[in-house]
Amino acid sequence: MDFLKKNYEKVLLGAVLLGLAASAAFLPFKISSEKQKLQDLTTGLVNPPVQPLTNLDLTVTEAVLKRSGSPVVASFAPPHRLFNPLPWQKTSDGRLIPQDDTHVGPQAVTVSEVTPLHTIISLDSISTLETGTKYVIGIVREAATVPRDRAKKQTYNSVGGKNDFFTLREVQGPADNPTNLVLELRDGGVASLSKEKPFRRVDGYMASLKYDPDKKSWPNQRVGATLSLNGEDYSLVTVSTNEVVLAAKKNQKKWTITYNPNAAPEPR
Repeated sequence: MDFLKKNYEKVLLGAVLLGLAASAAFLPFKISSEKQKLQDLTTGLVNPPVQPLTNLDLTVTEAVLKRSGSPVVASFAPPHRLFNPLPWQKTSDGRLIPQDDTHVGPQAVTVSEVTPLHTIISLDSISTLETGTKYVIGIVREAATVPRDRAKKQTYNSVGGKNDFFTLREVQGPADNPTNLVLELRDGGVASLSKEKPFRRVDGYMASLKYDPDKKSWPNQRVGATLSLNGEDYSLVTVSTNEVVLAAKKNQKKWTITYNPNAAPEPR
């Protein structure tokens, strides 16, 4: 302890000198490390790493270029009304409706009902005579063009007998109480019938039509009927299960009116 008390300045000086010597020895390494950091930083700024380019999405740009190549066309034709004023018409009940093709004329006609027209052949009675058995067969042609031809007509027939409508080809079962008659129709068809079950075939249709602007209706119209709309006459040229076709008499222009029995009526 006496040595430290007498020589502590020397010991302290020696420790300081030792630290300075260590710092001097470490200084070259520190300088070298800092130089390397500065060099790396300089290299990173002067020659930065470049990432490879990804595939560019040019969809939007190409769409814009394509659109810019198409000329802009301004249409002022109907249904645009800027330069095409639309007249309106007062109906018979005082309502105002646009006077266009969808509200006035044949396209404003609606079909309220379509009814099938049948050909019905029935076995009405059987007559047993000395000359053989005769079969009274009735025929109804609802689709006939001439009204008087739609009434029921009866014919007396034996096997092999012919008339204007059919030929009786076969009688199945007992002659006086057959289970079935087989007829060959003049149009090439075959009809089977008995007393309990007549032969029925759809050969046409008739339609019931309405025209709301004038509150007109035409029930049970057949092909060939004439309809008067807004002072013009139109013929009914086709009636089927799902459409009706009207034709203008003055130029034969045609309009097709669709019929959907399950659709709710549209307000007008």
